[in-house]
Amino acid sequence: MEILNIIKLAWTGLVTNKGRSFLTMLGIIIGVASVVIIISVGAGAQSLIYDQVQSLGSNLVGVLPGKGGDNGPPASVYGIVITTLKYEDVLAFVQGSNPIPHLVAVTAYSRGQGHMTYKNNVSDTFYNGVMAMYPKVIDQVIDEGRFFNEKEEKDLSKVVVLGSQLKEDLFGTEDPIGKNIKLNNESFQVIGTFAKKGTVAFQNLDDQAYLPVSTAQKILLGVHNINMIRGKVDEDQYVDQVMDDMRRTLRIRHHITNPDDDDFTVLSANKALSAISSVTNIIAAVLAAIAAISLLVGGIGIMNIMLVVVTERMREIGLRKAIGAHPSHIRNQFLVEALVVTCSGGIIGILLGMFVTTIVAFLIQALGYHWQLIFSFNAMFTGLCVAFGIGVIFGYYPALRASKLNAIDALRYE
Repeated sequence: MEILNIIKLAWTGLVTNKGRSFLTMLGIIIGVASVVIIISVGAGAQSLIYDQVQSLGSNLVGVLPGKGGDNGPPASVYGIVITTLKYEDVLAFVQGSNPIPHLVAVTAYSRGQGHMTYKNNVSDTFYNGVMAMYPKVIDQVIDEGRFFNEKEEKDLSKVVVLGSQLKEDLFGTEDPIGKNIKLNNESFQVIGTFAKKGTVAFQNLDDQAYLPVSTAQKILLGVHNINMIRGKVDEDQYVDQVMDDMRRTLRIRHHITNPDDDDFTVLSANKALSAISSVTNIIAAVLAAIAAISLLVGGIGIMNIMLVVVTERMREIGLRKAIGAHPSHIRNQFLVEALVVTCSGGIIGILLGMFVTTIVAFLIQALGYHWQLIFSFNAMFTGLCVAFGIGVIFGYYPALRASKLNAIDALRYE
């Protein structure tokens, strides 16, 4: 029997028993769709992370408290408080007898969250204790007023600069410069506002407040440590050199002689991207492997259904054998029927995966993130090949069983 006729018969059987056919291929549909969604969404997430990290600039370096390693970042990344970095560490990078060459700007960060009020307007917001060089480090532009200077930073001045969204939330169209606001019951004078910056490294810089780091530490937070350090290098080629100089300076200040005893971690944007890429690739691979289990389950379901089909069509098999059908014809027909089911399920799974991936991209873009809609054609091709393979593997046994039936026994079957 020609292969086209076999496919036609298989398709006719598939359409005739729509409900059973759909339930048979459901495991394949879910498995292929899951693989496509996980890999495609993972690629989009990786692109988003790259975009957010690169928005900081490839010439930025950062210092986090606590020691990281090859197995991951320091514990401070996960919210564990580590108090090894101080404000004086940052000053040592740019002041004293040995300032670090090519480090053009640096700032400490001391972050907190509080209630900010002006008249009847209230905003729960993050505030950042930073240094006077902060705008140069992060490339934020003053829209109105000015940023605080080094003297105000050292004098614990109660001045604040607002992000564009926070300024709008508190003041609307009113000019905020020179006005006093309350931050956790402390009065601060607004001396400036930033131009719109948007989301950088998954933080919306427009709805935050910025004040001198010393003020944040001693008046609002009551701490002596800082959360992190961020510095800007004049040219990309000097990033590694600046990182080495930072490590050397901190080891001297922290009395560390063995690098294995470091209580800090120095990172660059490029190294962060490399680490993130490794982590996201591993996560995507693990999730795809988990999703592939449904393909195995779907394959077992197909084999069970095909065995039932063989039993239901016993008389047909006997009749065809009685009029001269070769066992290979019987085997090929049932094998092709299994392949039609699995490949149809694979195609539907691919289309479903593309649909869900598109919805996910649309929703995340609606939240204001730059999310790329990426369809992994490798994942689609792989999913279709796996579906075909499952059809061959799990359809072969029922097909072989059908081909070996005795014609007389099959005709007598009730």
